[in-house]
Amino acid sequence: MKLWSGMLSGDLDKFAEEFNSSIKIDQRLVFDDIKGSIAHVKMLRKTGILEKNEADQIIKGLEVIKQKLLDGSLKVDLTSEDVHTFVESALIDEIGELGKKMHTARSRNDQVTTDLKLNLRDESKEILKLLKKYINVLCKKAKENKDTIMPGYTHLQAAQPVTFAHHLMAYSMMGLRDLERLEDYKKRLNFSPLGACALAGTTYPIDREFTVKELGFDSLMQNSMDAVSDRDYILELQSVLSIIGIHLSRLSEELIIWSSQPYHFVKIDDKFSTGSSIMPQKKNPDMAELIRSKSARLIGNMNQSFVMMKGLPLAYSKDMQEDKESIFDSVDTIKMALEVMAGQIETLTVNKEKMLKACKDGFLNATDVADYLVNKGLSFRDAHHISARLVKYGIENNKGLDEIELGIYKNESELFEEDIYDEIDIIKCVNERKSLGGPAKSEVERQIKFVQEKIR
Repeated sequence: MKLWSGMLSGDLDKFAEEFNSSIKIDQRLVFDDIKGSIAHVKMLRKTGILEKNEADQIIKGLEVIKQKLLDGSLKVDLTSEDVHTFVESALIDEIGELGKKMHTARSRNDQVTTDLKLNLRDESKEILKLLKKYINVLCKKAKENKDTIMPGYTHLQAAQPVTFAHHLMAYSMMGLRDLERLEDYKKRLNFSPLGACALAGTTYPIDREFTVKELGFDSLMQNSMDAVSDRDYILELQSVLSIIGIHLSRLSEELIIWSSQPYHFVKIDDKFSTGSSIMPQKKNPDMAELIRSKSARLIGNMNQSFVMMKGLPLAYSKDMQEDKESIFDSVDTIKMALEVMAGQIETLTVNKEKMLKACKDGFLNATDVADYLVNKGLSFRDAHHISARLVKYGIENNKGLDEIELGIYKNESELFEEDIYDEIDIIKCVNERKSLGGPAKSEVERQIKFVQEKIR
């Protein structure tokens, strides 16, 4: 019998029943539902709405159901309408008709959002742990590559020399912001809707503050209509997870580029690569490509949640049943993506020689030629034009800036002296960039320390 079938006659159309059912998705909330129900029954006992012996029997029955689910002697009944129906039916099977009293002073409307908040609170903690693990791996790999010079790019064109450590720390800083967003998210998530009932509260003398403490919420939601119809906490988490996914996607794109034949900057470990079914020489960066693609999946889930909510009147509508599948998928997707990316970075092999050669071949010290002239008193605009002409000469004559004769330099400006070669040494070009946030070794070491202190 359906929980809501009191005034309706006949059975639901079989296709409508399947369409209406959410148990295949919300069975994931079964332990959250039991936890919330135990807190609710304890409150009913405290306020005298249920007799002590009645409440004790219900709580004991719920604990037995939990244990049976854990040891496998009880399975979630997928013919149930939803997880709440399953738990109540299992309780009635366990302790008899008394189980029907559990739902006193509660609706599935406040029950489901309570379950979902409990679940996402725990999932957010797990994602935080995985984010910290991923950031730690970035810092570890950065420590190993403080002296690894590589090209920095703008417009995907070689621009100025940096270090691989400096590049990785850029992603660490993104990760820190992701952590802050997740931690800040809990401030708005952790308010209890339990006790709002269907939308208008209840005439029973409930104690909402009691269940707040029992379930570890910070406070309670102050308006009963808002409590049952709020899904901001899903929209916000979808947004945060999408941003994390975008950061992982950008790093994936670079791993794919760096590991390709024209670059050979890095080698992705075989544990995170696949081969071709037809071309024996192929080694494909499939995990990085999948992470790149799954970021689109996260954004799609976010869009689904936003569009679902945008036109709903207060208070609860059945549309909100569709809130779970997408957020559960996003949670699972980001957890897997963080694990895989951490593994890829940890096992990554870096081709230091190839990176350094790319810096020399790409005239990445051209800005330093201009800066040399500026330090001698020339305006930067004039110095920029002189440096550009020297680069053009180098391209036409297949020479790096450090290979061009001093006479050619002097033809462009008498300000050039023999010390120009020291000033445009690639390694010196990097380590002289000591401005806060720059790629100099000392500055990257500060960045690593900064990040590691933040994630302790």
